[in-house]
Amino acid sequence: MRTTTLFRNSTEFQTFHPGDIVFKAGDPGDCMYVIKEGEVDLLIEGKALATLGEGEVFGEMAIVDSKPRSATAVAKTNCQLVPVNEKRFNFLVQQTPYFAIFLIQVLADRLRGMDEKFRSPAAN
Repeated sequence: MRTTTLFRNSTEFQTFHPGDIVFKAGDPGDCMYVIKEGEVDLLIEGKALATLGEGEVFGEMAIVDSKPRSATAVAKTNCQLVPVNEKRFNFLVQQTPYFAIFLIQVLADRLRGMDEKFRSPAAN
């Protein structure tokens, strides 16, 4: 399941233009986002961590652990982002269990990616 199937017809989205900041590291996290259209760069201390595209999610850590944002998100292209607040997140997890599995897979993939970067010879 791609998240776009859940959010494809959503009329509740926010529009961002290239260079627009979606959120900054340290900001409180009251929602996560699903990319309906476009691309978003995730940055830590100005360094590119990842570029995400249609159907991908970001900002999910703040919903899960209620801590400040760990990265800055910047629109790379024109974007339509569907915000998912805690209430909607809880509803999705309860009514669409695969959504929770999807998010766990996203977190696991990102953690493994960081493990790879840490283990690469360039990191030493």
